[in-house]
Amino acid sequence: MFLEIHDLNLFFDEKQILAIDEIQIEKGELVTLLGPSGCGKSTLLRCITGLEQPKSGEIVLDNENIADKPTKDRNIGFVFQQYALFPTMTVFENVAFGLKVKKLSPEVIQEKVFKMLSLVDMTEQADKNVQLLSGGQRQRVALARSLVTEPKVLLLDEPLSALDARIRKQLQRDLRAIQQSLGMTMIFVTHDQEEAMRISDRIFVMEAGRVAQVSTSKELYQNPQSRFVAEFIGNYNRFEWYELDQYTHEFSAKGNRCIYYLRPELIQFEPVPQGIKIPVLWKESFILGNIQRYVFQTLEGKEILVDRLNDREEKISDALYIQLKDILAIPVEIDTQHFAQQS
Repeated sequence: MFLEIHDLNLFFDEKQILAIDEIQIEKGELVTLLGPSGCGKSTLLRCITGLEQPKSGEIVLDNENIADKPTKDRNIGFVFQQYALFPTMTVFENVAFGLKVKKLSPEVIQEKVFKMLSLVDMTEQADKNVQLLSGGQRQRVALARSLVTEPKVLLLDEPLSALDARIRKQLQRDLRAIQQSLGMTMIFVTHDQEEAMRISDRIFVMEAGRVAQVSTSKELYQNPQSRFVAEFIGNYNRFEWYELDQYTHEFSAKGNRCIYYLRPELIQFEPVPQGIKIPVLWKESFILGNIQRYVFQTLEGKEILVDRLNDREEKISDALYIQLKDILAIPVEIDTQHFAQQS
């Protein structure tokens, strides 16, 4: 593995902020640290780059333990949310700054800077002061400045969160294309699930300073491994029932109490083989882009969401149907995943 983290622990005063057992990242991967505010994802980046010093643990980059090295000797790039550009400098001067610190020749600096500006589509803005740029343009300059010094790993701490939706989506596509063209190892931090799923080779979901699950986007969406991940990723209908009888396909009134999760797009309006019928009352429906969302209520008062493409009208009745294979069940007492199996 190109980057490995083992048994990393960080405390602020006496409170433990990070407890990372193991992280392994391959060379050329773009991985995302995804989680809610306060889960430790940005703090983990700061440990990797040397801005925070953990109490214990190893950070191994390209077969070298860099945990005790100063930031300047780690050869790691960092892109901040707020760009951190020099406001009195031009675009060219900002990108060239790190190369000048390395005392490269003017000819080499010119070649490298314009190569990076071309990569981020900012060549025509080279002589412009960065204060005259839009937010999206500033982030492109920040990216070019971090890449031009050829770091082994590039860390990005919510770099697109301050941008409007249209520019943000364009920069997501551009960032992924740049990463793949360079074969650069990148670690991206975000709390935006859609953003993480759009750009990542793998996603590390973080909860309270720990890694809760590591998966591809598809695996994470389809097979969450804990209640936290199931409730954090995407939309799930959440029910609390007793165990599901594998033969009668009914929920037992005894046994272990379980939490059942079901994606809105997997609920059916018509009867299905080996399915479960849920009596419901229709409440409302509305458009979410290309999705029509239907809101129902069970006889016990529990809300159920059903999603369909809005290219047709569904026939609404007083019942919904679900298949056993689509149910994710997690016992309340034991936070461990298992699936209800078809009989």
